Amino acid sequence: MTGCVLAVCTGPAVAYARGARSAIDKRARTGRIACGALGVDGDEQGDLRVHGGPDKAVHHYPSEHYAAWRAEIGAHPLLDTPAAFGENLHTRGLTEADVCLGDRYRVGEALLEVSQARQPCWKLNERFGRGDMAAQVQRTGRTGWYSRVLEAGAVWAGAELVLQARPHPEWPLARLLDLLYRPSLDAADLRAALALPLPPNWERLLRRRLESGAVESWDARLAGPATSA
Repeated sequence: MTGCVLAVCTGPAVAYARGARSAIDKRARTGRIACGALGVDGDEQGDLRVHGGPDKAVHHYPSEHYAAWRAEIGAHPLLDTPAAFGENLHTRGLTEADVCLGDRYRVGEALLEVSQARQPCWKLNERFGRGDMAAQVQRTGRTGWYSRVLEAGAVWAGAELVLQARPHPEWPLARLLDLLYRPSLDAADLRAALALPLPPNWERLLRRRLESGAVESWDARLAGPATSA
């Protein structure tokens, strides 16, 4: 199974809405760009509590989703160029239905391992000028995903994503997203997911659900901090 990198995108962390900082506004780069344990060279993160680090080193987003977004929300200038969703790798040929947790892909010279799907937050609302954008990304499962970098190397537009290993074929990201964002709790599926090599933040989240017997509120993540009047 292969995909193709259409654009490699990076951006600086700058002042954003509601007193936050963000590097969601990225631009496509040309040529070969180094990709190491903490991500693509020249890329930054605005809030290291929830972005960046080895388990979220590289963010992928499928170009196929852009057409679906145009159909749902209409024309939007962000959808005319790569990195509308702050992705590092703007790709073609793979979606959350095709990619499984733990997949390893050779991308140019780098070896990436799929670590988790994205949990959308309120910064997408501000970026698109729509108060429900993060919720729509979550509802549709068109979140994109993160990878860790197992072998550093250059990546570039035009490089193929070539599958090297698939240890968990029964767990496509679409299944994990359904489990994560299902409003009802499914204890059996939660236990099955906890047997996977999840990143620490996902493991904590699923264990809390099992212990509490309830799905947590998503309001703070999707709506963000209150703005002053």
